[in-house]
Amino acid sequence: MASTLLNEEGFNGGWIERQLVHGEKDGVRAAYNYAQYLPDHRTMMQAWADLLDRFKRGGEVISFQARPIAFSD
Repeated sequence: MASTLLNEEGFNGGWIERQLVHGEKDGVRAAYNYAQYLPDHRTMMQAWADLLDRFKRGGEVISFQARPIAFSD
């Protein structure tokens, strides 16, 4: 859900994937990536927090008409 919504919000797919990985195996690389992308991650994660707050307050409800599902044999 996070990946889909953050992509829809226009964030860089690389930032999203790095955020969702939860950690790098290589400690030096992890430190470098952390420092390099920290400002971008802060912005993205604040947007994510704001989105979750909107959902908590009731969010945006989108109405649609359900269509019958046609099953074929």
